[in-house]
Amino acid sequence: MSNEQAVAPSLTEDRLLGGRVRVRQPADGYRAAIDPVFLAAAVAVEPHQLVLDVGCGSGAAMLCLATRVPECRIVGLEMQRDLVRLAGDNAILNAMETRVSVMIGDLLHPPPRLSPGSFDHVMANPPFNQRGRGTPAPIPGKTDATFEGDADLAAWVRFSLAMVRSKGTVTFIHRADRIDALLAQVAGRAGEVVVFPLWAGQGRDASRVLVRARKQIAAPARLAAGLVLHEADGRFTAAAEAVLREARGLDL
Repeated sequence: MSNEQAVAPSLTEDRLLGGRVRVRQPADGYRAAIDPVFLAAAVAVEPHQLVLDVGCGSGAAMLCLATRVPECRIVGLEMQRDLVRLAGDNAILNAMETRVSVMIGDLLHPPPRLSPGSFDHVMANPPFNQRGRGTPAPIPGKTDATFEGDADLAAWVRFSLAMVRSKGTVTFIHRADRIDALLAQVAGRAGEVVVFPLWAGQGRDASRVLVRARKQIAAPARLAAGLVLHEADGRFTAAAEAVLREARGLDL
């Protein structure tokens, strides 16, 4: 992602997917990087299906998914009012407002019009840090995005599974060192679990993991080969570039 231009004192306009997606986001606070791009790439959506993005922020993952699968429809749920407005503006900026929409709401108290079991897929990038662990950022918006609030990881998983239809998929991206916590919440609630590591480099530990599961499916879990993000010199690998710049999907 490149910081192309300042569009307002508090915002920057950045490009994703090789320039296909324009995202205006706060200059300070939480800023989307590669995580939402990989999250969107991992969702096995088909044309005309409906996807929910829980905690959509400024809309980066939604816009990436809508770019890769132009006929799908995506609804975002976000609790920060300024980000709801920004995500809506970003949908218009990318001429996707007829397929991408955003509503304000807390997953602990979701909007009544958000019907359980009505989505073909749910995707989420939950806060990576446990409440009470680590030092919150001095910027409230960044803290809300990176530290669990009243809704802990268990609540994110429960809500995501409640929203998806039977046999639909839920997909998360999370810190690799919290894989045990994430899998513990998915266990017994969904099956056909796939863990897809994003290796920091050849011979290096995974920095992130993608986890996908299907509701009301009884099938064994699988550890996928995953994808190596960086070459030894720090450049993205060809496989990572295919996702980040060419809008390639991931085969989990």
